[in-house]
Amino acid sequence: MGRITLAGVTKRFGETEVIPPLDLEIADGEFVVFVGPSGCGKSTLLRLIAGLEDVSSGQVSIDGRDMTEAPPAQRGLAMVFQSYALYPHMSVRANIAFPLRMAGMDKAEQARRVEAAAEVLNLTAYLDRRPGQLSGGQRQRVAIGRAIVREPAAFLFDEPLSNLDAALRVGMRLEISELHKRLATTMVYVTHDQVEAMTMADKIVVLQAGRIEQVGSPLDLYHRPQNRFVAGFIGSPRMNFIEGPEAARHGAHVIGIRPEHVVVSQTEGPWKGRVTVTEHLGSDTYYHVHDTGLAEALTVRAPGDGMAAPGDEVWLQPDMDRIHRFDANGARI
Repeated sequence: MGRITLAGVTKRFGETEVIPPLDLEIADGEFVVFVGPSGCGKSTLLRLIAGLEDVSSGQVSIDGRDMTEAPPAQRGLAMVFQSYALYPHMSVRANIAFPLRMAGMDKAEQARRVEAAAEVLNLTAYLDRRPGQLSGGQRQRVAIGRAIVREPAAFLFDEPLSNLDAALRVGMRLEISELHKRLATTMVYVTHDQVEAMTMADKIVVLQAGRIEQVGSPLDLYHRPQNRFVAGFIGSPRMNFIEGPEAARHGAHVIGIRPEHVVVSQTEGPWKGRVTVTEHLGSDTYYHVHDTGLAEALTVRAPGDGMAAPGDEVWLQPDMDRIHRFDANGARI
């Protein structure tokens, strides 16, 4: 079991409150991602769950048991950090077995768990190698294997892919998602990358300045962001925001339209502008359009075979059913 409950949890460093009172329920077996900009408190929140930071007030419960004052070793959780923290002089086998050896586990049981974890992570062929003989992705799998052998109630991941290059990140995203399905164990994952959050999570927790802005499934947050911050943070490229008379026409202080919900035309549309930058990404092309009569430049996501070039005059047609409306405080209307 791996149900985690935070009730009125706060964190202060001296007089500075970095986590205002916060409530959150993580169900057993869920894959929950904490996402937000740098400094929003997501890693601090993960460390409060792990017991690596003391809670200033409130309660942390795991499977219904109050663990607020319990040391990390008694919480039944396993943490995977941004750095692999492997012992370079030890084999992969010894690295994975290390927490079991420290716990005084029987050697036969250690061997069984290490072999089982290595099979799950496709590391069997590398058990007798040293970390220096492995790729970055393989070293990260060893770090995850060291967590798996503890058979924890939940896994906590703190930006585990940030040291990998782009191609390895995509591969490891898939591997961690498949691992979650195979183990059916609660996973709490911290990232600043909203693409990771969208592709991996059952549930996303969007944080800003230590506060939860919205909790929901990836598609909930994409289709119905509760405020302007969430609307601008979830989605790539980010949502276009338009103020002034155009927003007032829709009964809002600000309206938002995602780049993929605007069509480029060379013949008609309500907004006429000039392409200033074109980004060709293969399957997609991003157009940055200025001089539309709106105060803001717009980004449009179009098919990769689009032919508009910088300097071209284009018309833009937004999907009126996909417009998001926000009031002066940024709340969804």
